[in-house]
Amino acid sequence: MAFRKDLLLISSWIKPNTKVLDLGCGNGELLKILKQEKNISGYGIDNDIDNIKLSLKNNVNVLQIDLDNGLEDFEFEYFDYVVLAQSLQVIKNPKELLNQMLRIGKEIIVSFPNMGHWSSRIQLLTSGIMPVTGNLPYSWHDTPNIHLCTIKDFLIFCEKNDFEILEKNITDNNQRCNLFTKLMPNLFGQIATFRIK
Repeated sequence: MAFRKDLLLISSWIKPNTKVLDLGCGNGELLKILKQEKNISGYGIDNDIDNIKLSLKNNVNVLQIDLDNGLEDFEFEYFDYVVLAQSLQVIKNPKELLNQMLRIGKEIIVSFPNMGHWSSRIQLLTSGIMPVTGNLPYSWHDTPNIHLCTIKDFLIFCEKNDFEILEKNITDNNQRCNLFTKLMPNLFGQIATFRIK
């Protein structure tokens, strides 16, 4: 089975024999990788019944929870890692969710599509309409994305909220870093992934 490349990066940051909570787990492929390769224990959370069924088919323990209602039922630092992979932009209150993630996890991993990528800027400049990209494939009127951000926005957000960034990886869609993504990540990075505590 071919896994999303960003999930392979995330799995490389997670140590074996740990507890993981995957928020917005989709079909459960991250937890499936981690169980097979790193012997982790954990849960997925999703609100979409089809994703829940797919996760169960992948032998992933999954809970149906709306992330906008919070994670109050989980104990302080119960998980070693709490992951939010490319779902930040659909959350109504990102600050509250990240605070909850940091409460229940020793570390959190967050990834998101970069709205500041040059292709989005060019689309907005030349066409005058909201950009549609491979990472953000919806028109403005039917998008689930309500909080789009750039890498620079997220760095400012972390600094303002005293979130300590342990590691970051700014890549193109194929999870490749190059000179451009290193020198000007906000302009050339398509996917941003952060490890935070």
